[in-house]
Amino acid sequence: MRFLLDPEQRAFTDSLGAMLTAADTPSVVRDWSRGDHASGRALWARIAEAGVFALAVPEAYDGVGLRPVELALAFVELGRHAVPGPLVENVAAAVLLGGCGLVKPLASGETLATVAPDGRYALDGDAAGVRLVLTPQGLFLSPGHGPVRPSLDPARRLTALEPGGELLTREPPVDDALALARLTTAAQALGVGLALLDRTVAHVRRRTQFGVPVGSFQAVKHRLADARIALDFARPLVLGAALTMAAPDIAAAKLTACEAAHTTARTALQLHGAIGYTAEYDLSLWLTKARALRTSWGTPDECRATVLDGDRR
Repeated sequence: MRFLLDPEQRAFTDSLGAMLTAADTPSVVRDWSRGDHASGRALWARIAEAGVFALAVPEAYDGVGLRPVELALAFVELGRHAVPGPLVENVAAAVLLGGCGLVKPLASGETLATVAPDGRYALDGDAAGVRLVLTPQGLFLSPGHGPVRPSLDPARRLTALEPGGELLTREPPVDDALALARLTTAAQALGVGLALLDRTVAHVRRRTQFGVPVGSFQAVKHRLADARIALDFARPLVLGAALTMAAPDIAAAKLTACEAAHTTARTALQLHGAIGYTAEYDLSLWLTKARALRTSWGTPDECRATVLDGDRR
């Protein structure tokens, strides 16, 4: 199936992409990884001003209502530019909070929210103003967080949230929040994969061996073609899932997009050679994110199980 964006959607993604390109996100990511959130919060405010977070917030709380397709398009751009922060968790929190007044500052970017599913580690709990703990007993507002723990992706700062906070609701819309979290994770992974492919293509055009660009070698072309096909196959699944919002469709989109990004990351690392392994080189900001997103909000096995369960029905 071929998906075509309408003029408003194209203008939205183009303006968001232009803003992120001008924001020098690699330096923002490195600041965030060190625990310096100033530049990241400034970028977060600009993303909110562009209307990204309002796409998951009800109109009664200064949002525009849930717009999954536009959210998916926005998260592709956020992934393409490796924007740090609890982006997925913020929109998942907006769904979990529903009609709670805490959701209003999420749309404006005034507050960042993060979520710890089943009491596990939460992303960027040290930067978030709203920390939610999701347990079988309900949704709780955590009073604080523990120390930051290292992560495969340095920009994904994991924290344990303190228990014993206020009970917000005993019946939060867990399935709806999980669906949106998986969809936006898939879109973010797709953007990461596209950025890795673009950077790798540019690299093999510049790098020469035996007097010719490395990109002219047949083996290199095959690796890049495989990565491009995987990403091109993932895109309609992500947009199709955004239209249906069916759990099996979303799980298939997340599995496909994350595997495509992971495959592209491996190709990028191989074709960049030794420089790809250095943390100082900007490529690493996307490499580590591709690996981390692969298991975020559902491992490949969990997503496969959801798809198979849907097929049995």
